[in-house]
Amino acid sequence: MSYREQFIWQRSIQLSVKCYQLTKHFPQSELYGLTNQIRRSSVSVGSNIAEGYGRQTKKEYIQFLHIALGSLRELDTQLIIAKEVGLAEPNLFAPVINEVDEMQRILVSTLNKLKT
Repeated sequence: MSYREQFIWQRSIQLSVKCYQLTKHFPQSELYGLTNQIRRSSVSVGSNIAEGYGRQTKKEYIQFLHIALGSLRELDTQLIIAKEVGLAEPNLFAPVINEVDEMQRILVSTLNKLKT
Protein backbone atom coordinates (compact mmCIF):
# COMPACT_ATOMS: atom_id res chain seq x y z
CA MET A 1 0.00 0.00 0.00
CA SER A 2 1.28 3.46 -0.89
CA TYR A 3 1.00 6.48 1.37
CA ARG A 4 -1.16 7.98 -1.39
CA GLU A 5 -3.83 5.41 -0.58
CA GLN A 6 -3.96 6.42 3.06
CA PHE A 7 -7.03 8.39 4.08
CA ILE A 8 -4.95 10.52 6.45
CA TRP A 9 -2.60 11.60 3.66
CA GLN A 10 -5.49 12.29 1.26
CA ARG A 11 -7.13 14.56 3.85
CA SER A 12 -3.86 16.41 4.35
CA ILE A 13 -3.77 17.17 0.62
CA GLN A 14 -7.33 18.54 0.81
CA LEU A 15 -6.23 20.76 3.68
CA SER A 16 -3.28 22.12 1.70
CA VAL A 17 -5.51 22.88 -1.28
CA LYS A 18 -7.94 24.77 0.98
CA CYS A 19 -5.05 26.74 2.48
CA TYR A 20 -3.78 27.71 -0.96
CA GLN A 21 -7.28 28.76 -2.01
CA LEU A 22 -7.73 30.83 1.16
CA THR A 23 -4.39 32.59 0.90
CA LYS A 24 -5.16 33.69 -2.67
CA HIS A 25 -7.47 36.20 -0.97
CA PHE A 26 -4.71 37.63 1.23
CA PRO A 27 -3.11 40.96 0.30
CA GLN A 28 -0.05 40.78 -1.95
CA SER A 29 1.94 42.42 0.85
CA GLU A 30 1.55 39.18 2.86
CA LEU A 31 3.02 36.95 0.18
CA TYR A 32 6.26 36.50 2.13
CA GLY A 33 4.56 36.66 5.51
CA LEU A 34 1.57 34.64 6.67
CA THR A 35 0.68 33.54 3.14
CA ASN A 36 3.99 31.75 2.82
CA GLN A 37 3.92 30.39 6.37
CA ILE A 38 0.38 29.02 6.06
CA ARG A 39 1.18 27.33 2.76
CA ARG A 40 4.42 25.83 4.09
CA SER A 41 2.80 24.56 7.29
CA SER A 42 -0.06 22.95 5.40
CA VAL A 43 2.32 21.24 2.97
CA SER A 44 4.43 20.05 5.90
CA VAL A 45 1.51 18.07 7.35
CA GLY A 46 1.13 15.82 4.31
CA SER A 47 4.86 15.69 3.65
CA ASN A 48 5.57 14.34 7.13
CA ILE A 49 2.78 11.78 6.86
CA ALA A 50 4.27 10.56 3.57
CA GLU A 51 7.85 10.57 4.86
CA GLY A 52 6.91 8.71 8.01
CA TYR A 53 4.98 6.10 6.08
CA GLY A 54 8.11 5.34 4.10
CA ARG A 55 10.25 4.75 7.17
CA GLN A 56 11.37 1.34 8.37
CA THR A 57 9.57 1.08 11.71
CA LYS A 58 6.26 1.91 13.29
CA LYS A 59 8.12 3.97 15.89
CA GLU A 60 9.57 6.18 13.14
CA TYR A 61 6.15 6.54 11.53
CA ILE A 62 4.69 7.63 14.86
CA GLN A 63 7.50 10.18 15.23
CA PHE A 64 6.67 11.70 11.84
CA LEU A 65 2.96 11.77 12.65
CA HIS A 66 3.84 13.77 15.76
CA ILE A 67 5.80 16.18 13.58
CA ALA A 68 2.78 16.45 11.25
CA LEU A 69 0.61 17.20 14.28
CA GLY A 70 3.03 19.95 15.31
CA SER A 71 2.85 21.46 11.84
CA LEU A 72 -0.93 21.28 12.00
CA ARG A 73 -1.00 23.18 15.30
CA GLU A 74 1.40 25.73 13.83
CA LEU A 75 -0.98 26.11 10.89
CA ASP A 76 -3.95 26.57 13.23
CA THR A 77 -2.14 29.37 15.05
CA GLN A 78 -1.22 31.10 11.78
CA LEU A 79 -4.81 30.88 10.52
CA ILE A 80 -6.16 32.40 13.73
CA ILE A 81 -3.67 35.27 13.52
CA ALA A 82 -4.50 35.85 9.85
CA LYS A 83 -8.21 35.93 10.68
CA GLU A 84 -7.73 38.25 13.66
CA VAL A 85 -5.70 40.78 11.67
CA GLY A 86 -8.25 40.66 8.83
CA LEU A 87 -6.22 39.27 5.95
CA ALA A 88 -9.40 37.93 4.32
CA GLU A 89 -13.13 37.91 4.89
CA PRO A 90 -13.87 36.11 8.19
CA ASN A 91 -16.28 33.65 6.53
CA LEU A 92 -13.45 32.33 4.31
CA PHE A 93 -11.57 31.00 7.34
CA ALA A 94 -14.30 28.75 8.77
CA PRO A 95 -14.00 25.87 6.26
CA VAL A 96 -10.21 25.81 6.58
CA ILE A 97 -10.22 25.95 10.38
CA ASN A 98 -12.86 23.21 10.43
CA GLU A 99 -10.61 21.09 8.19
CA VAL A 100 -7.69 21.71 10.59
CA ASP A 101 -9.86 20.53 13.50
CA GLU A 102 -10.92 17.41 11.60
CA MET A 103 -7.36 16.68 10.54
CA GLN A 104 -6.24 16.96 14.15
CA ARG A 105 -8.89 14.43 15.21
CA ILE A 106 -7.78 12.05 12.47
CA LEU A 107 -4.09 12.40 13.35
CA VAL A 108 -4.63 11.93 17.09
CA SER A 109 -6.87 8.93 16.46
CA THR A 110 -4.29 7.38 14.13
CA LEU A 111 -1.54 7.98 16.68
CA ASN A 112 -3.61 6.37 19.44
CA LYS A 113 -4.30 3.31 17.27
CA LEU A 114 -0.64 2.92 16.33
CA LYS A 115 0.49 3.18 19.95
CA THR A 116 -1.73 0.31 21.12
